[in-house]
Amino acid sequence: MSDPETGETAEQRLHRNFAELLQELRVAQTGVQILFAFLLTLPFSARFSALSGLQHWLYIAALVAAAVAAATIIAPVSFHRLVFRQGLKEEVVQVSSRLAQIGIFALMLAIIGAILLVVDVVAGLTWAVWLSSILGVLYLGLWYVLPAMHRFRKVLDD
Repeated sequence: MSDPETGETAEQRLHRNFAELLQELRVAQTGVQILFAFLLTLPFSARFSALSGLQHWLYIAALVAAAVAAATIIAPVSFHRLVFRQGLKEEVVQVSSRLAQIGIFALMLAIIGAILLVVDVVAGLTWAVWLSSILGVLYLGLWYVLPAMHRFRKVLDD
């Protein structure tokens, strides 16, 4: 049975949804990899030992958030490979979508944590808190509030 709007069968829709999700994850994965690599190299820089205790904890929080983001954004590929040809495409799409959402949230935390740490080192904690707060609101607005507003508007229109 095909969808009257798209003409797709349920199986075609699942394949398209998974392909779209993988394309979206490719974009996020690049950002995660660059940030994670940056964070992994920081302890080997000469100035790292001069960081305060708070700055070390900010670093650890950002590093862990980047690691969680990497794990959850890469996980759909592994999940798909391990259940390939098992008739679980719907589960793959659902689980992968959830993992992507968790990964994107962790990426947001990692970015904000890295900004908080870097700006604290460069300009001080007051500037770091202000800038990371402003950027946190921006990320929340663009990544969560904006889509939620459009979903809500669509529900009202239907």
